[in-house]
Amino acid sequence: MADLSQEEWEAQLEKDDNAVILDVRTDAEVDEGYIPGMVHIDIYQGQKFIEELEKLDKSKNYYVYCRSGNRSGQACKLMDQLGFANSYNLTGGIMKWQGEITQD
Repeated sequence: MADLSQEEWEAQLEKDDNAVILDVRTDAEVDEGYIPGMVHIDIYQGQKFIEELEKLDKSKNYYVYCRSGNRSGQACKLMDQLGFANSYNLTGGIMKWQGEITQD
């Protein structure tokens, strides 16, 4: 797990052919806007969150974000414990995100 600034996160993501963007916020937060191309698993789902993580390809590089960077940091630590090769936390979360945001 690594904490990355927005600049580091974006630069690394741009050249990563093995990347998955993971949003760990609630459904209501996602409805307010999200980073395009993300996979959504709500960290507040407890055991179901872990079960959903277990379905993911652990060899991929996961770029994880939430609202402020706190929950995504927790998710990255959990992913490390579950054997994921690489997870990157977006420091400051989507609140500090300057890139593209999509709304449904």
